Amino acid sequence: MIQSVVTAIQAPDIRRKILFTAFILLIFRVLTAVPVPNVDQARLSELFATNQLLALLDIFSGGGLATASIIGLGLNPYINASIIMQLMQGVIPRLGELQREGEYGRNKLQQYTRYLTVPLAFAQGFGFSILLQNAGVIPVSPFFSFETFSLLIAWTAGTIMLMWLGELITDRGANVRALRALRDAGVVLDAV
Repeated sequence: MIQSVVTAIQAPDIRRKILFTAFILLIFRVLTAVPVPNVDQARLSELFATNQLLALLDIFSGGGLATASIIGLGLNPYINASIIMQLMQGVIPRLGELQREGEYGRNKLQQYTRYLTVPLAFAQGFGFSILLQNAGVIPVSPFFSFETFSLLIAWTAGTIMLMWLGELITDRGANVRALRALRDAGVVLDAV
């Protein structure tokens, strides 16, 4: 089995896809270290150390919440938008028709999902900023203040960036198709 994987990785196309995916994951890890403005890191660490629910949410965000990084929301708004679009296909007939139209319809639904992700990221960021204000991690300021707005813009932009990185992996990286090709190469090599 190990020989099959080694031989399959020696294929230039699969190796390129795996290296590209590893590079994108490295970018993700670097982005978790880029903090948003106006956050007291010491209080934030204390808050996450004492609250198990927040620690669990941090795991779902990929580690960005505990450091208040620009990608702190993770892909949660995108996942929520995808779920909402799936549910809306049963409620709005036109969305259901788009799903059945083939590639064009699926691309249109994907575009709508991306559009829905932006306000959801903004709303989830607002909710998290209220939580951080109540915990004393960020200064209390009115909703339309520059500090709050810059925080929300940073988190929303981070979610959009993660969405884009995910699409890059889907298009060029070691996605399910590439991993299936790796598995198929292993099966063929084992049979030989």
